[in-house]
Amino acid sequence: MNDKVDILSMSMDELIEFMVKIGEKKFRAKQIYEWLHEKRVSSFTEMTNISKALQDKLAVNCDIVTLREVKKLESKDGTRKYLFELNDHHVVESVFMSYKHGNSVCISSQVGCRMGCKFCASTIGGLKRNLTVSEMLGQVYEINRISGQRISNIVIMGTGEPLDNYDVLIKFIKIINSEEGMNISQRNITVSTCGIIEKINEIADENLKITLAISLHAPNNSIRKTMMPIANAYDYDLLIEACKDYVKKTKRRITFEYSLVKGVNDGIECAKELSKVLKGILCHVNLIPVNQVEERSYRHSSKDTILAFKNVLEKHKIPTTIRRELGSDIDAACGQLRRSYTKDNNKEV
Repeated sequence: MNDKVDILSMSMDELIEFMVKIGEKKFRAKQIYEWLHEKRVSSFTEMTNISKALQDKLAVNCDIVTLREVKKLESKDGTRKYLFELNDHHVVESVFMSYKHGNSVCISSQVGCRMGCKFCASTIGGLKRNLTVSEMLGQVYEINRISGQRISNIVIMGTGEPLDNYDVLIKFIKIINSEEGMNISQRNITVSTCGIIEKINEIADENLKITLAISLHAPNNSIRKTMMPIANAYDYDLLIEACKDYVKKTKRRITFEYSLVKGVNDGIECAKELSKVLKGILCHVNLIPVNQVEERSYRHSSKDTILAFKNVLEKHKIPTTIRRELGSDIDAACGQLRRSYTKDNNKEV
């Protein structure tokens, strides 16, 4: 059994405390933190400004968690999807996307997901475990190393429900935002949730500058229940009230993600009803043509239907965009690569 400390998951304060505990000076923590999060070394022997004795002491007591790339797919539009193996042989997927405003990575927060959304491949097989801080950081660090390109935006919208791994999520945001690390602005970090109300209320009090994205996908609770089991636990109206409270507390615009499913939630009446629900909320709607998943029956709405839906929202003065379909030729939708890999290799999902 490995009882070594996961040093990459430590905050600066925790690292200072750990240095004192092992008989070292406090200032060593800043040196080591910079090696881990700015220079992103994978071994203690690379930390050239600390003594060999301290390097050895750290090697005995600590692990630097690293991920191993097991598969990469590259789209004709430049999108790259990575499958990373963790130390326990579970796999998670991450996506690199290039936009005019900079490069973004979409990362996972869990191995699998227990939310059961019917349009998502990530939930097939359920939740295996939460990721650690180091495993979330590792996805960003590895993509940065492999691509050699600067990453300016992070979207926590891959496999898993981020607010279901709340403490790790908050710690990840603070470390990736730290000046001694990648120093990625909180304003360039988006956290997506399917709507765990008590955690939305909690994150509103964290004084973060992130963008919160709500996976709404329906104009009312009855339709949402057919798509998302979480709607049985969290009432639609109460979710909308929690979103209003979030905006009021944070003064931050909220994003509503809306996957359009043919014949389910893409009609004009749905668009009108959604417009009434969102009226007066500082928000933005991101319309997503649903990705077709082999094991699911949902199908893609037509372009005309998507445009008509967008026009209704804009007519009601709700800012709306249609998400670019990046990586459609490589199955870049959440959970698809992991699903196909585990099936092809006869592994448990």
